[in-house]
Amino acid sequence: MVFGRVVDSILGLPSRETHPVEVYRDLEIRMPDGAVLLADRHRPRGRGRSAVVLIRTPYGRRSPPAWLWANSFARHGIQVVVQSVRGTFGSGGEFWPFHQETEDGLATLAWLREQPWCDGRVATAGASYVGYTQWALGPYADPPLAAICPAISCADFGSSFYPGGALSLDNALTWAALIGSQEDVALRGLLRYPRQQARTRRSMAHLPLGEADHAAIDKPVRFWQDVTAHAGGEDGFWAPIDHRPALKTLTTPTSMVTGWYDLFIREQLQDFRTLASAGGRVRITVGPWAHNDPGMFKAMVSDQVSWLSAHLLDDTTELFRASVRLYLQHADRWLECDEWPPAEAKPTRLHLHPGGRLRWFAPTTDGAPDMFTYDAADPTPSVGGPLLAGKTKQRDNRVVEARPDVLVYTSDPLERDLDVVGELRACIQLRTDPGNADLFVRLCDVDGRGVSRNVCDGIVRLRPDDTAHAAGRAVEVEMLPTAYRFRRGHRLRIQVAGGAFPRFARNHGTGEPVAGAVSTGRIHHRVFRDQGRPSYLELPVLAG
Repeated sequence: MVFGRVVDSILGLPSRETHPVEVYRDLEIRMPDGAVLLADRHRPRGRGRSAVVLIRTPYGRRSPPAWLWANSFARHGIQVVVQSVRGTFGSGGEFWPFHQETEDGLATLAWLREQPWCDGRVATAGASYVGYTQWALGPYADPPLAAICPAISCADFGSSFYPGGALSLDNALTWAALIGSQEDVALRGLLRYPRQQARTRRSMAHLPLGEADHAAIDKPVRFWQDVTAHAGGEDGFWAPIDHRPALKTLTTPTSMVTGWYDLFIREQLQDFRTLASAGGRVRITVGPWAHNDPGMFKAMVSDQVSWLSAHLLDDTTELFRASVRLYLQHADRWLECDEWPPAEAKPTRLHLHPGGRLRWFAPTTDGAPDMFTYDAADPTPSVGGPLLAGKTKQRDNRVVEARPDVLVYTSDPLERDLDVVGELRACIQLRTDPGNADLFVRLCDVDGRGVSRNVCDGIVRLRPDDTAHAAGRAVEVEMLPTAYRFRRGHRLRIQVAGGAFPRFARNHGTGEPVAGAVSTGRIHHRVFRDQGRPSYLELPVLAG
């Protein structure tokens, strides 16, 4: 019990009466096709027939995160069943990421409701892929689930694999190597993890990309083969794992937590908007975290204990709060509002001007475009941002900005603080040769010492049939959302480049399929920013 109180203190959980926990291991749950999935039940001692929280994970039902999650819930009076999804950690069948979670989730739900220790109420909890298993189940449960808590996740993972049409190489290969090797005894242990992570990072440069899983862990990984063979998501392969349409009918109370540097931040905020627009009971917390931050884990567990306690134990003490809680970065304060994006944030344009200048007004003269060449053999590197592993969040961008294949535009120092809260977009007047090209746009915060730190960014993969690329066109780039204070005296900076490697797969300029492309070429970019063809970034500026 003393250990439990220490854990509660670290996680910021409420100090109240807790329960000793009893664990029943290796419960067998048979699927309709005969596969048997294994689960562990964590029961608060002294509780009789009660509600159950289901956690379905591919990472091991006895892994430290799964144990900590289940034990925290159970000590606070909530019964938990942690299941290893199909084909992982003793569960039967083959693990085919994302494609089997609805059918297996519904079969598990039916089994739980038949157990004498379950009172018929079932909720779900967890994060990342474990959040996706909730989206794959919640909209289809009949009767509905009592509550769901999908953190750092989204209802359509397929769209997150190809933001703007470009393969999210770093995140996808990192996860493929993890999921493909997590049960290999030879790769277990903290001492081996850094070496494996370094090898995975080196494999991101391997060509063809379809073989990068072999380069990383010496064997094929089904997910990696899928994500490279169906790059772009245009062939309908990922449609069955897209649960966004079903969210419009979801009535289950939903609580979400994410971070401004999480890889699913854009999609999760879209899920929130869908649920809120449909009249669902939903809340979201967005903090200054990346996907694997310790602070993120603390926030998720605390949020889910409060949400589940409210809907399963009738403890509503922490239920009354605004629907949206946002951390305003570099202001050290939280904002509360009833909608996303906040209505108080007004779109304001920051225009590209000659000489690498950014101005709050449109250009009034014509002139020659700015030019750079992207070389697929030496792809423009990326630093920081929303990564699954490695050096994530904000990083110094000055080395990247000094490269000849990056255009940089900088504003004058701000005369007062500027709060940007909401969704950003860039409109760049662009001509490329050849037509197969990428456009990467990044917003940075430049401090008084000249250090340039990334705030948010976006990418678009262009093809010749998008429009008449030879004459140039206005390219819309959807940027990641943010809540950020640019301090007085700081400057805003926009980078324009032809890629961001290895965060996104390099564009070979040939139009070849991503999985098999090996040739490398050069792509010439011309960026126009005159009165006839203005280029700009549209920021949501918070009034006051």
